[in-house]
Amino acid sequence: MRAVVMHAPGDVRVENIEKPVIVEPTDAIIRVTAACICGSDLWPYRGAEELNGPAPMGHEYVGVVEEVGDDVHDIAVGDFVVGSFVASDNSCELCRAGFQSRCIHQVMMGSVGTQSEFARIPLADGTLVKVPGEPTSAQLRSLLAASDVLGTGWFAAVAAEAGPGKTVAVVGDGAVGLLAILAAKHLGSDRIIAMSRHADRQALAQRFGATDIVEERGDAGVARIKELTGGYGAHSTVEAVGTQESMMQAIHATRPGGHVGYVGVSHGVELDGLDLFFSTVSLLGGPAPVRRFLPELIDLIMTNQIDPGVVFDLELPIEEAAEGYRAMDERRAIKVLLTL
Repeated sequence: MRAVVMHAPGDVRVENIEKPVIVEPTDAIIRVTAACICGSDLWPYRGAEELNGPAPMGHEYVGVVEEVGDDVHDIAVGDFVVGSFVASDNSCELCRAGFQSRCIHQVMMGSVGTQSEFARIPLADGTLVKVPGEPTSAQLRSLLAASDVLGTGWFAAVAAEAGPGKTVAVVGDGAVGLLAILAAKHLGSDRIIAMSRHADRQALAQRFGATDIVEERGDAGVARIKELTGGYGAHSTVEAVGTQESMMQAIHATRPGGHVGYVGVSHGVELDGLDLFFSTVSLLGGPAPVRRFLPELIDLIMTNQIDPGVVFDLELPIEEAAEGYRAMDERRAIKVLLTL
């Protein structure tokens, strides 16, 4: 089968590799109908994260079940399914508490690879959610977004306690930050401030529900947020980048008693104890428990209440995956969808 493999920073290839097979009785094999490139895939692509190459790429996927193991009972051959970027049993204590991304039996789908024609999904009953009916082309794109960036943005907004009466600030104008805006809007937030310097992303942020745009960064961005909020800062702030500057910008832009939902994969982030102590804000984040939100998100998508799929602004056949990586790395694309 065709699959995207990263050999070294900047070196992405599409190769023919062996089709996956059932390894554990809880596995399923799916035929991937659409995959995409994640912003987190750019960390090893840029050499900012160690790569043990050649490595299969991808952790976002939708597809049709082709085969199931003997211990899979809730998912059947022929089902159209969406899964999370973390495979989970959905039954351990952590899963039942809503943190499936920290399941004691978790398997990171990035270690499996889903930018491919077929994929093995561990813990299939706990990981995959069946989609009712047959999705349209637009719905399929949105369902693909649900497997990571929408679910991650949603978690960030929930962790930041976005909702009625709240002003929400979003640090980061990538796909996750943009979909955190959509989530904050759906959750009923009164005011949503998007921090962005790029006209195309600003336009999409406003389409998703942003009421204000702030182009400044760092201390200047914090000052602008406080100016817009009467000197107090935002009630809820989403951090969707993962750098030292973005994390400190998020914390300092949040009012005392407010909440920060951080979902940017942290690289080089260090928090000063006294700075954190005197910020008097609550922090919650990490790898998003996408599986917690999938049933709700699938329903919202299939009833056409939300359209997160518009975040995909470049669609390429899998054979052109290397160009997709370049486009995202050079910020010529927000989110790249790969067709198979």
